[in-house]
Amino acid sequence: MSATLIEPVELRSRGFDALVRALGWVNAVRFIQQYEPSKQDYTVQRDEILPDWDAAEMVRRMNAMRSEP
Repeated sequence: MSATLIEPVELRSRGFDALVRALGWVNAVRFIQQYEPSKQDYTVQRDEILPDWDAAEMVRRMNAMRSEP
């Protein structure tokens, strides 16, 4: 049985998606940080990157995206 090698970008993307499914977003990032130490603060990064939405707003936006053509 031989494995099909996928491109590095696809490998990272699919691997991280699998981690998120298994661990959740926050724990997946924490897991990666154990292998790629960073001097940056994930909490600060998260607050800078993620929008300031509550769960209801996120669901509303997801539903709106689903109804787009």
